[in-house]
Amino acid sequence: MASKRHEPYVPADTTLPELTFKAVFLGVLMAVVLGAANAYLGLKAGLTISATFPAAVVAIAVFRLPFMKGNILEQNIARTSASVGEALVAGAIFTLPAFLIAHVDGRPVWQYFDYWQSTWIMLVGGVLGVLFVIILRRTLVEDADLPFPETAASAELVKAGQKGASGAKFVFGAIGLSAVLEIFRNARGIEIVAWAKEWFVTFPSSLVTHGSSEQPLGQVTHAGGAFLATPAASPALIAVGYIIGPRLAAVAFSGGAFAWLFLVPLLLFIDPDLAQRVGDVDGATVADSIWRNYVRPIAVGAMLVGAVHTLVGLRGSLTQAFLRVVQDFRKSKVTADERREESRLEVDISLKWISIGVLVTIIPMTALYWHFTQSIVGAVVSALVMAVTGFLFAAVGGYLVGLIGGSNQPISGLALSTLIIAALLMVMFGVTGAGGVAAVLGVAAVVCCASSMAGDMVQDLKVGHLLGGTPWKMEVAEMISTVLVAFVLIWPMIFLHNGVPGGIGGENLSAPQAGLMAQLATGIVGGNMPWALIGIGIAFGLSLVLIKSPSPMLIAVGMYLPFDTTAAIFVGGVLAWIVDLIRRRRHFREEETLVSENTGILVASGLIGGEALMAVVLASLYFVLPPDPPGGVSSLASVWLGIDTSGFLQAWGGWLALVVFAICAWVLVRIPLKKTQGTIGVAVDM
Repeated sequence: MASKRHEPYVPADTTLPELTFKAVFLGVLMAVVLGAANAYLGLKAGLTISATFPAAVVAIAVFRLPFMKGNILEQNIARTSASVGEALVAGAIFTLPAFLIAHVDGRPVWQYFDYWQSTWIMLVGGVLGVLFVIILRRTLVEDADLPFPETAASAELVKAGQKGASGAKFVFGAIGLSAVLEIFRNARGIEIVAWAKEWFVTFPSSLVTHGSSEQPLGQVTHAGGAFLATPAASPALIAVGYIIGPRLAAVAFSGGAFAWLFLVPLLLFIDPDLAQRVGDVDGATVADSIWRNYVRPIAVGAMLVGAVHTLVGLRGSLTQAFLRVVQDFRKSKVTADERREESRLEVDISLKWISIGVLVTIIPMTALYWHFTQSIVGAVVSALVMAVTGFLFAAVGGYLVGLIGGSNQPISGLALSTLIIAALLMVMFGVTGAGGVAAVLGVAAVVCCASSMAGDMVQDLKVGHLLGGTPWKMEVAEMISTVLVAFVLIWPMIFLHNGVPGGIGGENLSAPQAGLMAQLATGIVGGNMPWALIGIGIAFGLSLVLIKSPSPMLIAVGMYLPFDTTAAIFVGGVLAWIVDLIRRRRHFREEETLVSENTGILVASGLIGGEALMAVVLASLYFVLPPDPPGGVSSLASVWLGIDTSGFLQAWGGWLALVVFAICAWVLVRIPLKKTQGTIGVAVDM
C-alpha cells in the first residue's frame, strides 16, 4: 500500500540539525523527571499523565535560551526522548510492585525491589516495544487510515511554539506551587496540613426479628457503621480529576462510594461479630480491614470484566491490527538502490539490527525466567509467551493509540490478558510456588512495558511524520533514551516504597493495577484465590456491562482505591465543571474556550508534577534522616528545624488542609478563565 502524501512542516529536501547531543540530553533529562512524577502518581491513583505535551512545552522554552538555541526538529527529538520516561514507568508501575505485594506461603515474592532484575525487565520491555514498532511504522503511521486524535494537537503545539506561543510559565509556576505545598503536607516534610480526616459513624444496635409469620428465623442483634473521610488535600489528585473531567471523575468516585458507603457498612451490619474478629481496634481500622479483605477481591472481579469488556469492544480494531501486521511482512524487501533513492522521511533502522536487538534481549530474559522458576520448561514457556504476546500487543497498543488516542489505551488490560495466559500455562506445566508467580509477573511486566512503549512511540513517530522528522533518527533517540532511563527509573520506586509510610501497596501508595496483578498471579499459580469474592465481583461487573454503565473498569478501580483518593479526584472534576459552567455563562468564543481549556490542563499538569517530584525527593530522605521513632516518621521539621508539629497538626491540621483546597481551586478556576494566549493539551493514561 502506498504511503499517503502529506506536506510536513519541514519539507523532505530540507536538512536541519536533528539528532544532536543537546536534544537527546534534554530529552533524557526530562524522561527521568517526568518518569519519576508518573511513578508517584500511578502508584497513588492508578493513573499517569502523558509526557508528550509537557515535554513539548519545556523543549520549546529551553531551546529559546541563548546557549540552547535549537530548531523544530531538535525540539521534536527532545520531546520524543522525553516521552520514554512516562511510557516506560507506566508499564513498570502497573506490574513491578506486584512482586512486593504478592505473597506466597506468607512471604512476599520480593522482600524489596531488586535493582538489576527490575532494571532488566524495564530495559527488555522498553527495547522490545521500540523494535517491534519500527517494524510496524509504515503500517501504523503512514498506511493505516487512523485518526490519531491526540497527535495533531501535539504537532500543532510544536508549530505554535515556533510563532512565539508557549505556556511554560503555567507549567513551572504550578510545579513550584505544588512542590511547596507538598513540603508542608508530606510526613517527611514539615507536615502541618493533614492528608485527610477520617470518621467512623456507628449505627445504633437494634433487636430485629427475621423471617415470616410462617417460619420465624429468630432474633439477631445487629450493629454496624459507615466509614467517612474528607478528600485528600492533594493538589495532584485534584488536578487528575480536573484533567479527566467531571464525568470520569464522578464515575471513579461512584466506585469509591459504592465500596465504602455501601459494601463496608452492609458487611458490618450483616455480620455483627465481624468487628470483634478483627480485634480490639477502632472502627476506622475495622472498616479498612473489611475493605482490604472483602471489598478489594470483589473489585478485582469487576476489573476482570472491565478489562474483557474493553478488549471485546475493540475486537474490530484488534483484528485489523493483526491483519496489518501480516500484510506488512508480506511486502517485498526494499533493495539497496531503492534505499538510497528514498526520501529521508521514509528511512527506518534496518531489519538486520532489529533482529539482533530482539535476540539480544530475549535470550538473557530467558535466563532470568530460569532464575525465577529453576525450570527449563518454565523459562522457555515464559520467553515464548513474552515474545509472541509482546509483539502482538505492541501492534495492538500502537494501533489503539492511532485509533482512540493514548488517553484510552488499555495498557493494564493487555498486561492482564498476558498474565492470565502465562499463569494458566505455568499451572499446566507444573511450575508453581513463588518461582511460578515471579515468572508470570515477569512476563506481564515485560509485555506491559512493551505495549506502553509501543503506543507512545507510534504517537511520537506520527508527530514526527507531520513535522518532517527523520524516522531513523527518532528511533535512535528513542532507543538511547530507553536504555539510559531504564537504569534510573527504578530509584523513584525504591525511594517511594522505603520513604512513604506503608510503602507501595499501603494506604498512601495503593498501586491498584499492581495489586490486581499480584492477586491474579498468586491466585492462579498458588491456588489461594478467593474465588467466591472474585465471582461476586464478576457478577457485579457483568451487571454494569448489561446496564451500559460508563467505564466499568474505572468504577472497579474506584472501588479498589482509598476513599479519600477518589473523593479528591471528584473535587477536581467538580472544579472542571465549574470552569466550564462559567465559560458558557460568559459566552466564551470557540477559540477562547480552547485556550482556556488548554491553560487549565497545563496548570493541572504542573500541580501533578510538582507534588510528585517533591514527594520523590522527600521520600529519598529515608536514606539520610535518622530511623523513624516509634509511632512516627522522621521529618524535616523534627530533625532539621527542631519543631514538633504533632500537637499543632492535631488542633489545626484539618483547617489548614482547607487552605490547600482553596489554593488549588483558585489556580484551577481563576487562571483558565483569563484570556491567555496559548495552545496546550494533555492526555491521561489509564
